[in-house]
Amino acid sequence: MPTSPSTARAWTKAPWFKPTVIAVGAVVVLGIIVLLAKWLRSTEAVSSFIATYPGYASQPAGTPVGLPVWLNWSHFLNMFFIVLIVRSGLQVRYTTRPQGYWKRNNKGLVKTKGQPKKISLDLWFHLTLDALWVLNGLIYWILLFSTGQWKRVVPTSWDVFPHAVSVAIQYASLNWPLENGWTNYNALQLLFYFITSFIAAPLAILTGLRMSGAWPAKAPRLNRAYPIELARRVHFPVAIYFIAFVIVHVTLVLTTGVLRNLNHMFASNDGESWLGFGFFAAAVVVVVAAWFLARPLFLRPIASLMGSVTRN
Repeated sequence: MPTSPSTARAWTKAPWFKPTVIAVGAVVVLGIIVLLAKWLRSTEAVSSFIATYPGYASQPAGTPVGLPVWLNWSHFLNMFFIVLIVRSGLQVRYTTRPQGYWKRNNKGLVKTKGQPKKISLDLWFHLTLDALWVLNGLIYWILLFSTGQWKRVVPTSWDVFPHAVSVAIQYASLNWPLENGWTNYNALQLLFYFITSFIAAPLAILTGLRMSGAWPAKAPRLNRAYPIELARRVHFPVAIYFIAFVIVHVTLVLTTGVLRNLNHMFASNDGESWLGFGFFAAAVVVVVAAWFLARPLFLRPIASLMGSVTRN
């Protein structure tokens, strides 16, 4: 029995219809990509290309082996801040009736001539997390370049690009490259770690700063050169990039030797013990607890240490 036009219209207006179409479409596209990658790998040209460029770019002399403890801590703090920044950012974007407001105390180290602006408690939390994330990033950059760890995440040879293409084909064909992140990230990982650390993160900082109250309002030339509309158009896609990066990153960590990967990231060793998994589980508990505690009831006492908190 054919579906009537009214029934079809009702389906298209149903809240489940659009997500279902997107999900089905994504599965179909992924299936096509996998089949195409498998076919490419069956050809002599691509097979020879992968043999020539297996996936690991050249490293500069003196590249350190292993991941130090400070990098484990930086990784955990980055994970902690990113999750809460995304949460608070979505609240700022979609909350129409904030449950509280914050106004900075105009005294102490930060003192201005004009009166501070009142902002929502959600925005205060988001900006505070941003500042802590930036501080963690600055410490990470300093340690990265002072210890030589930058050689592991900054491309230094043009062969990184053919190796990255090779890795992409291998991932897409579901016949993944061998992982050896303790000594050398594969080329695709290297490129995305570089993009995340040195392109996406600075973009997030610069666009967030432009939209914040810290940006000078009485600077017409600067504001014309860098309009706030441009910052808004860039900031949200960058946030989406971070979300996508985290999803893919976590998926690969859990599917390419989870115990060894977690030891790299949380226990600073190359073994396959459960130590890294234990630290990771504890980190997840801390992040989940912070997610649920990030509510006005718990935020108000902390925010009141830096300013006045009101309900309207």
